Amino acid sequence: MSDFTIRPIEARDDSKMAQVIRTVMPEFGATGDGFAINDPEVDWMSKAYAEPRCAYFVVEVDGKVLGGGGVAPLAGGDPGVCELRKMYFLPALRGQGAGAAMMTRCLDAARKIGFRQCYLETLSGMDAAMRLYERSGFRRISCSMGNTGHGGCDSFYIRDL
Repeated sequence: MSDFTIRPIEARDDSKMAQVIRTVMPEFGATGDGFAINDPEVDWMSKAYAEPRCAYFVVEVDGKVLGGGGVAPLAGGDPGVCELRKMYFLPALRGQGAGAAMMTRCLDAARKIGFRQCYLETLSGMDAAMRLYERSGFRRISCSMGNTGHGGCDSFYIRDL
């Protein structure tokens, strides 16, 4: 695989990111109520993350969007806490270092925005993602924070910025 590029999402990326999310989430059984696959913003990510204190990035290889990830304020949470959101990669991108690079980009954006902590929710079985979170300084916590609406998630992490 050739080198990847990480850049801010644009409106032209919306349908591709929706396709990435709708491809990856079923791979891990995350299809019913309480999962991000059903969030309305999946179809208009560029608009959703153009809001204040939000950032979303896509990963491109040879001009094709193969993944993305972003940060936004934690819904119903402390204003100093952001949530790492909708970080998904197609299988062809995995194992190439894109996850670590995207994590760095998202955490840098969160710091620049002024967040003090970053929270995330995930699902048992997403083992590679969980290893990435732990390598990136996230620590597991026992319960969810805020009001994300993702009741299907069962693993929760936080990291100081």
